[in-house]
Amino acid sequence: MKIFYSIMIASVFLFSGCTLKDDRLFQNIPGADDNTSVVNDEEYEQEVKYEYKIAPNDRLSITVYVQSGSGSQQMNSILASSDTTRQGLESIDASAGLLVTQKGTVRLPLIGSVKVAGYTEDQASKVLIKEYKKYIRNPYVEVEITNQRIIVIGEVNQPGIVPVVNGTMNLIEVISRCGYLTNQASRTNIKIVRGDLRNPKIRNIDLTDGKSIVSTSMLLQPNDIVYVQARQMNAFNKAFNETVPFFNTVSAILRPFVQRTIILNEAPK
Repeated sequence: MKIFYSIMIASVFLFSGCTLKDDRLFQNIPGADDNTSVVNDEEYEQEVKYEYKIAPNDRLSITVYVQSGSGSQQMNSILASSDTTRQGLESIDASAGLLVTQKGTVRLPLIGSVKVAGYTEDQASKVLIKEYKKYIRNPYVEVEITNQRIIVIGEVNQPGIVPVVNGTMNLIEVISRCGYLTNQASRTNIKIVRGDLRNPKIRNIDLTDGKSIVSTSMLLQPNDIVYVQARQMNAFNKAFNETVPFFNTVSAILRPFVQRTIILNEAPK
């Protein structure tokens, strides 16, 4: 019987390793490990100054204004590609705005197709103002990217998509918007996945260590993926719960044989 329970305990540890491996995402990425990522001062300054550039498949809200009369400073909108009022901080309207084509262009009245990919919002505004000046006196153009977001998955209370409304966000703000971490969340290894998913860059953040927080960067960029892993003990508990019913069945089958062995051993000789 002791041998049986020893095998059971060993199996739980073995299965917990399998469960942990099955549950965790973004494993075995070349060049990535679980060490806290270090960001030097130069890289951090670049992230502070970062401005997102328009890319194909983005959606843009474009509004064109003109003066209402000669000498008047009042501007009237003559074109609004979408409702420029955002639908709140907790949602993104996937159909709002003009879709940037794979060629990086948008098609607008009067000026036709104009390339906007590779420009920031401010740069795109200047490009469109220059084009509209060919047809309109003193135009003013506002450009806003409406689908900037950060994807949050894993052990947070409300996983999903968080809109980026201030240009940049930090990890603490994003976690707060998702209802904070669950009790099963690992605070020591939160992953930020950035860039092309064929060649992603992984950043590991340890929220429990003040020194590591100072030496890294928690600034996020649009389209980043924040992944909060479960604690290792959570995988062990899951494996234990999955394994126990099997061994209960085996134990029930073997119990008569074990009892018979005990009776025979206790019988007088």
